[in-house]
Amino acid sequence: MSISDIVAATLILAGSALALTAAMGVVRFPDTLSRMHAATKPQVLGLLLVLAGAAIRLRGNVDVGMLILTGMFTLITAPVVAQRVGQLAYREQNLTERLAVDEFED
Repeated sequence: MSISDIVAATLILAGSALALTAAMGVVRFPDTLSRMHAATKPQVLGLLLVLAGAAIRLRGNVDVGMLILTGMFTLITAPVVAQRVGQLAYREQNLTERLAVDEFED
C-alpha cells in the first residue's frame, strides 16, 4: 500500500463522514433554513473530498476529467439551489422573527 492509497482512503473516509453528518443534520434540524445549511455546506465539501480521493486513486485515468467536471458542477449549482430554497422558505413561512436582518422587507 503506497502513500497515495492512504491519502486517497483518508480523503474518501473524511468525505463520507461529512456526507453522513449532513444527512443527519437534514433529518434532525427543526426548520427549513437549518436543513438547507446542512444540505449544502458539509454535503458539498464531503463530495469534493470523495472526488479528490477518487482522483488520486485513479491518477492518470481519463475518468479524472469527469470527476473534475462533477466537482465544478456541484460548486456551481449548490449555492444557487440553496439560495432558491431560502427564498421559497422565506415566502412560504413566517421567518421574520428568526432573522437578524430582513433584507426582503418591503
